[in-house]
Order: sequence, then structure tokens, then C-alpha cells
Amino acid sequence: MKITCLKEDLEKAVSNTERITGKNLNLPVLKGILINVNKSIVLSSTNLDLGIEIEISGKVEKEGRVVIEGGILNSLLSNIQTNKNLTLELKSNNLFITGENIKITLSTLPSNEFPLIPKPKKGKSIKIKANLFTNGLKSVWSSASNSTIKPELSSVYIYPNGEQVIFVATDSFRLSEKKILFNNIVNFEPILIPVKNVVEIIRNLEDTTGDVEIIFEENQISFIYKKQFLTSRIINGAFPDYKQIIPKEFNTEIISLKEDVINSLKQSNVLSDKFNQIIFSVFPSKKTLTIKSQNEKGENISRVEASLNGDDIEIGFNYRYIIDAFQPISSDSVSFSLTGPGRPMVIKGVSDGSFIYVVMPMNK
Repeated sequence: MKITCLKEDLEKAVSNTERITGKNLNLPVLKGILINVNKSIVLSSTNLDLGIEIEISGKVEKEGRVVIEGGILNSLLSNIQTNKNLTLELKSNNLFITGENIKITLSTLPSNEFPLIPKPKKGKSIKIKANLFTNGLKSVWSSASNSTIKPELSSVYIYPNGEQVIFVATDSFRLSEKKILFNNIVNFEPILIPVKNVVEIIRNLEDTTGDVEIIFEENQISFIYKKQFLTSRIINGAFPDYKQIIPKEFNTEIISLKEDVINSLKQSNVLSDKFNQIIFSVFPSKKTLTIKSQNEKGENISRVEASLNGDDIEIGFNYRYIIDAFQPISSDSVSFSLTGPGRPMVIKGVSDGSFIYVVMPMNK
């Protein structure tokens, strides 16, 4: 195998593939990046949950394949200062990388042990703007659970509803739902993508301009864009009937500027307790809303300008769960809807009904 390519192109492809390499001690080849040269130059990696292939431009002098440990190759390329061509040549189970003032020799991993990355065979597909799909994922993924005890809760749930695709995630303490309008949507089966895979899907797609083709299959979801292919396994499980936990009627309503609430929350967090608890004191009868916190260092009471309606209530929440609600909300004003003590609060943008956030109060 012998190729010549731009260092910049190689470095970018290696950086993207290296993130998806595996750490399976029983299969050391998963730490590697496969460089497969067969008329074209394609870099691949997989951790058996995710797989990626990236084609780069370059001159092919001799076809072949080689697997190099991804972390080492990525570190070397990031420290090479030249932006000119690099030549990669496989000789006697070693990869030689040469260029201007550069001569590197790397040992290889057995390429015959590198697992095949499953390609889609059949399934329903849609072609959409990449930023629409990543917007859906980015709006909800932080609400997924970090624990894998219940895989369906450490996933993002995606399903079609008419001309919309709905993205949902919950860890049972908070829930996010984002509705994205797509043209010419196909009626695919609901899927669960592991949240750790969602993070990598976002990273790979968020800088992509133009369309991405998404292929839905029974056990995987695949993305084809530019000269890249990305595939993720999906979870076999049942997502909770989440609509049952979203309150329909409310006793107290708050409307305030988003930035005012965020600033008050951040101020209160400085003196929040070890549970990150902040207290919403909502008194429509006095026309006052305060957000307060207290720990052994002191106390903070921050008054927020707001429109208030309904019953008076004091209720505590985890600061982190509340602050996570605002990034997906594009509206300048937000609404907070409460049903009573011990009941969830619903947060939405006043002028944007595409996102809803439900958060449970703290028991303490």
C-alpha cells in the first residue's frame, strides 16, 4: 500500500475516526484505524456500537490495507507542523509516513482481525438537512440517563408523527421533547439510539452543510453524507409512555425573560447546598417571584421580574436540571407551569411550542 495525501485531509479524517475507536481488551484491533486503499482512500473505525468510514482525496500508487493504533496516529498528526503532502507506505508490517522533514515508522495491527462495519441492506430512508436532525438530538440528549441499567433511559427516542419527527429523552427526573418539521417524511418505526452514540452523531453531523441521507433498519441507523458513512446500533426496548407524565392542567403560571431567569439561577447556584437545590418562591398574590438558595456559606435571594397567575407556591428543584432547559429554547421569554407541591414543572418557550421540558421537584 502506498498513498500520498494532504496532511490536513488525513488529520481531520483520523481525528474523526479516532474518537470512535474501541477499548476492548479482548480485541485490541478496535483501538486501530483501518486505512483501506482500493482505488479510493477510506479510513474506518468502530467500537462495535458505532462505525464510521471517511473517504479522503489523494494519489493511490499501490492498493492495500493497514490498521494503525488511532491514538498514536492522531497525536502524531496533530503535532506535525507542515500542511503539505504526506506519503504513507506499508512495508514489512510497518507503516512509513514521510514528508517535508518528516520520517515516521509505526508498527501495525493485524488488518485481517478488523471487524466489518455493517452496511445498510434495506430499510426506509429520508434525505434531510443535517442541521435539522442534529438540532433534534442536541435539544434533548442531555436529559437522557448516564446509567446503563435501563438502556431505554440512556437513549434518545425518535419517532415520526405526521410531518414531524419527535425526539425525546428522560432520566425519570426530567424529560425533553423536541418536534422537528420535515418535508416528505417516511413512516419509520420508532427507534432508541444510545446517548453515547448520539454525542458522536452530533459531533460528526453538526458541521455538515447540506443534506444527509438517514437509513432506518431494525438494528441500526445509518447516515450517509458527503464522503462519509456513519452507523449506530439501536436499542431493542420499550420507551416509557412519557406523555402520561406531562401535566395537562396547571394551578400556577410564570412568564419571564429567559436571560433574567438564567442570571438569577446562576447567582443562586453559588450558594446552593450539596444537593444543588434552589427554591422557586412564586407568590401571584404579592406579584413576586424569587429564586433563593442557602448553604453553610450564606444565603441568596434573587427577585425576578415576571408575569404571575394562579396559586402561591414554594417548590425546590435541582439547579442543574433547571439550567439545562434553556439552551434548546429560542424564545426570549419562557413560561413555567406548576400543578402543585411534589408535582412536575413544565418549561416552554413562549413563542416556540416545538420544545417542552418537564422537571420533577426535589423531595428535600
